[in-house]
Amino acid sequence: MAVDMASDPVVSRGGLWPLTGACARIPARALHARFGLVLMVTHACNLRCTYCYAGAKSARAMPDDVATKAIDRALASVEQGGVLELGFFGGEPLLEAALISRLLGYARERARARRVKLSAGLTTNGTVWTADAWSVMSRPDVDLAVSHDGLPEVHNRHRRHADGAGSSARVIATMRRLCAIGKEFRVVMVVRPDNVPLLSAGVLFLRALGVRCIEPSLDLWARWTPDDVRQLEGAVGRCARIWRDGLPEFSVSWFDQKAAHLARVPMADTARCGFGEGEVAVAPSGRLYPCERLIGADEDGNLMRLPGHVFDSDDFLQLDAPPPCRSVECAGCAVRAMCNTDCRCSNYVRTGDATRPDGLLCALNRACLREAAKVLADAPPAAVA
Repeated sequence: MAVDMASDPVVSRGGLWPLTGACARIPARALHARFGLVLMVTHACNLRCTYCYAGAKSARAMPDDVATKAIDRALASVEQGGVLELGFFGGEPLLEAALISRLLGYARERARARRVKLSAGLTTNGTVWTADAWSVMSRPDVDLAVSHDGLPEVHNRHRRHADGAGSSARVIATMRRLCAIGKEFRVVMVVRPDNVPLLSAGVLFLRALGVRCIEPSLDLWARWTPDDVRQLEGAVGRCARIWRDGLPEFSVSWFDQKAAHLARVPMADTARCGFGEGEVAVAPSGRLYPCERLIGADEDGNLMRLPGHVFDSDDFLQLDAPPPCRSVECAGCAVRAMCNTDCRCSNYVRTGDATRPDGLLCALNRACLREAAKVLADAPPAAVA
């Protein structure tokens, strides 16, 4: 790829939608089979992670009427028999666990009345131990993700409490308790240039704790040099061997996705990466965004806001679609059909252009595909299905 991976990542260079204050008056589209709604229930957080992209922390929680209106609009955008994917985001969402519980009850009741299926999930830093928080985390109908960056010493480099103390011990205690009650959960590992050499050791550590599903997540806001990317490619190979040895009980998202493509295993549909079309994120203010990762502090000058406000309409069917991914470089790529560099949010962060990935994302996809192919060559598809 021609993109220089040593260049600084982009936070914003320009918007994709005109901010008119109301949804663009275009003809309403057909109802969606799946719709993704992410509610940023609070800007507050009890941690001060050095790589946080969620903006300044403040005690701004989402009012109930904003949340219920967003849910109603999302449900009105889904066809009967379809699915609403409802996610909770922050800040730390479990600081508003009581609100989340109310909203889950509301969404289930309203979805049932509209004959729409509800799929709910949230990601937590794993340090909130209130009764309400445990009630949400242990719910069987919530897809739970806990953030922990592998080895405790790696985690504590960046994920600290406001007083500077590391948070790993508390998160590990949370994971042990979840394992003890049989609650399935994923662990999100943030992968940065400074922890790549210890990435595979972190995967082994989590597997030994009883974690069955790991979701590595690149820090797209970090500065990645070509040397960092070469180290990442090596770490991908080491992690793939750990994944292979743990199959079929152990899952690593990087390889699961590629193995499914290669083995032609049907993958579940998702509304993720709709980037405003079939997927909307709502800030506590009621402002709309194409992805929760772009809300930040929800400032007036945020160029990635979608037009309008949550109270402007009864559905989300009139939001204009973003530009399609049409990178010239991608058009001739041999692995294009098995690549996920069409995440427009990731592309925007890296290049300032939602339609164009950079060398970091391409290198990761190639490495994951190569390593998954090696595993499939030695194992029957049923082992990785």
